[in-house]
Amino acid sequence: MFPASRRQFLGTSLTGLTASTFLGSDAFHRARADDPTFTPNTLFLTWQRDPTTTMTIQWVGVRGETADTNIYYHALNSTNLGPVQYFAQSPVLKPYPMTDYKIFRAELTGLKPGTDYQFFIGKQSPSYRFRTMPAKANDTISFISGGDCGVNEHTIANNIQAARQDPMFAIVGGDLGYDNGRSVDISLAFLRNYSKHMIGRDGRLIPLIAGIGNHEVANGGYGQKREQAPFFYALFDGLYPETGYASLDFGDYLSLILLDTGHTSAIGGEQADWLESTLRARQDSPNVFAINHVPSYPSFRKMEGEPAKIGKPPLAGTGEENRKYWVPLFERFRVPVVLEHHDHTFKRTKPLINGLYDANGVLYLGDGSWGRLRNPNSPDKLHHLAVASRDYHLSLHRIQGDERFHLALDENGRVMDVSRTGQRKQGLVRASG
Repeated sequence: MFPASRRQFLGTSLTGLTASTFLGSDAFHRARADDPTFTPNTLFLTWQRDPTTTMTIQWVGVRGETADTNIYYHALNSTNLGPVQYFAQSPVLKPYPMTDYKIFRAELTGLKPGTDYQFFIGKQSPSYRFRTMPAKANDTISFISGGDCGVNEHTIANNIQAARQDPMFAIVGGDLGYDNGRSVDISLAFLRNYSKHMIGRDGRLIPLIAGIGNHEVANGGYGQKREQAPFFYALFDGLYPETGYASLDFGDYLSLILLDTGHTSAIGGEQADWLESTLRARQDSPNVFAINHVPSYPSFRKMEGEPAKIGKPPLAGTGEENRKYWVPLFERFRVPVVLEHHDHTFKRTKPLINGLYDANGVLYLGDGSWGRLRNPNSPDKLHHLAVASRDYHLSLHRIQGDERFHLALDENGRVMDVSRTGQRKQGLVRASG
């Protein structure tokens, strides 16, 4: 449905050639150790493309931890009545910055949509499970979003609550562990926490989709080169091969537009042009979510900038460039929901067009309090806010037919807020005013 780049086409084609039939079920299990000894504590799943037919398996480790690092996998609910055939995929190794560790990455392709798979890492690991996304949204599609995590006890509590919702995947919109492009320990601690707790009720690993925030980046977190976000791009460059922004399409029923709020890609210029063409190509898609770190409509920081002072340049207000370059596109192409972070609060705006309430406007949800907190402004002070509070929280999104439901849950599982967005108007829709 959506245009694919030559790079993506070649990557998919070449990766698919490396998978091959390995062994029948009996032969494979005879070769396995009775007592698994290799259990990487940074193991997690993500996607680089097409969540209906691929899955990327990653962990951070060193060479020699286990003799065999191949991924052996098979479909659990196959209708094939013959012997189970395992497929083998060798991981690609790449450096983990500032360490002697390696990232082990295996992208499995040619998978069946809406299917449970079992996999092993070599013959010394326990069994793991994952599920591909369905080809069509015939049933409820559910996922978790949040941001500004860190590695503290509140982060872990929200990880546990997120997993209890049994989502199909999770989106973290920036500031994953707060490694600031420098701390190996923090970057690995975030992965260990996610790997340990983000497991569905049936043992299924919950894939992670990550966006970039200022605390992935060194030297102030804005206007930097990719090299200043070493851990983020080492782990997620499959989705972000050249820029800090990307789109991820789930069949023809869901599109995620992941944006870089000026950390390693400028908000205007090429990114704004890309956003316009990307939204235009998806103007008839029923569910489009935009995800950015710094909010267009903040709940804590000031929207108003500050004039230049002697020896100092003027300071832009929070989200000022978003509102200049992106918000008109969200409104023009009728993006129903934008997921925002960075302010460390819970917030839901009114549906907005041109910054004002409009029943058919864009809903902005945030504001990044998975593991960090601040005191928000009240809706009495900021006219764009509908609700705001100081609570650790995450959001559960459910797509059911023509409707989307958005539930805010605190770290104890309490439902804090419920909102609904309806069917998008198809085609290009101009903002009023």
